[in-house]
Amino acid sequence: MDDIFIGGADGAAQSLLLKRANRHGLIAGATGTGKTVTLQILAQGFADAGVPVFVADVKGDLSGMAAAGSESAKLHPKLVSRAETIGLENYTYASAPCVFWDVFGSRGHPLRTTVSEMGPLLLSRMLDLNDTQEGVLNVAFQLAEDENLLLLDLKDLRALLVHVSERRAELSQTYGNVAPASIGAIQRRLLVLSREGLENFFGEPALDLNDMMRTGTDGRGQVNIMDATRIIQNPTLYSTFLLWLLSELFEELPEIGDPDKPRLVFFFDEAHLLFDRAPRALLDKVEQTVKLIRSKGVGVYFVTQNPRDVPESVLAQLGNRIQHALRAYTPNERRAVKAAADSFRPNPDFDTEETITVLGVGEALVSTLDEKGRPTVVQRTLIRPPASRMGPLTDAERSEVISTSVVFGRYDTGLDRESAYESLERRTETRLREERESAEREAREEEREAAEKARNSRSSRSSRSRAPRRGSTGAMVTSVLRQSSTVLVRELVRGIFGSLRR
Repeated sequence: MDDIFIGGADGAAQSLLLKRANRHGLIAGATGTGKTVTLQILAQGFADAGVPVFVADVKGDLSGMAAAGSESAKLHPKLVSRAETIGLENYTYASAPCVFWDVFGSRGHPLRTTVSEMGPLLLSRMLDLNDTQEGVLNVAFQLAEDENLLLLDLKDLRALLVHVSERRAELSQTYGNVAPASIGAIQRRLLVLSREGLENFFGEPALDLNDMMRTGTDGRGQVNIMDATRIIQNPTLYSTFLLWLLSELFEELPEIGDPDKPRLVFFFDEAHLLFDRAPRALLDKVEQTVKLIRSKGVGVYFVTQNPRDVPESVLAQLGNRIQHALRAYTPNERRAVKAAADSFRPNPDFDTEETITVLGVGEALVSTLDEKGRPTVVQRTLIRPPASRMGPLTDAERSEVISTSVVFGRYDTGLDRESAYESLERRTETRLREERESAEREAREEEREAAEKARNSRSSRSSRSRAPRRGSTGAMVTSVLRQSSTVLVRELVRGIFGSLRR
């Protein structure tokens, strides 16, 4: 299998060459024009060709890929008719080998990463931090690296921020100013993140990318479907998570050049959310990743309503394009239609700009890369009908797929090994013990000194009490002697005068 059948145009097949599939692509169109079905048939086409796929299921519809279509389905006659019209032979229903994932762990296998793997740039984006707050977060990460503190989950990061706050004066001299207000703002954002249910997203076991790049014994690639029906309510979290996953692929996969078929195809649905209010540093990272990840055998396909949702620097990297209908009711919308039309290689048989506005549901303008990597002439194409179910699985069907998955039990129970939280807690206990011991030593020294002073004081008082007693005795003797002398003299005088009288 060298290509994926997309649809038919005037009796001619429109296909996507597998050897050019890593040159990325774009699926665009207004709401209700058939983008989801196009994504579905491409994802299953890649899987049938032995290429693993990752898709984010924003509305829940893509879960139906895990079940085959049915002849009893309401749309069965139309699907069969479409297959006949475009010359799709041997059209049959079939399911795709799916594995369900969920950041919250409720509708699929838990998806986890560590705080360290997320990094300060993407985490700042997830927390919606300003430049000053992002700077403080960078200081915290640098300190963790310098002191070998392992950041796995949110409690590690909270403990680290407390540690940074306690050493704020010291760290400000080494790493730059660390404002207490910024630390407080980060802590509040982490609290919000926890309240939104993402406490368990950070931790272990972290996702092993090899578990997303599996090929079954039948040669088909695994379709990884991430349930995004909940996380899409927070667009920043959604886009940041997908960008993190794309960054992990870029960092971990080796260079392989241009393979015969991609190692993985990554579909980024609601792609405009990635670029809304994105800082320049983040846009640069996206552009760099899209440019360079091609040589690692990964194809990235952005799915959005309007091509203008994607920056020009990124849009220029998307060689395979499927454009569904756009509406042109306002001047801005007309300019968008013109820009979309100008991005195609013109077809002399029709006016591309006009055709974009009149395409029906399930129709699209298609231009892919040929053998030499050149864009083909744009063709008005009827998109092929899907082989899998158009619509979501029931909860029971989803549970069965999860319980029989090849990764069942691998990620479902979290781990909590020693990391920064435990290390800092131990440091705190050691410091408090040392402070307590020091205080006890000082108290004992003070008691010793007080006892010594007390002994000296008693000795002094004893000496003083004995000295007055010795003085009184002497005075008494002196007084007695004086009295005796007086009496003796008086008696002698009396004796003398008495004798004289006689």
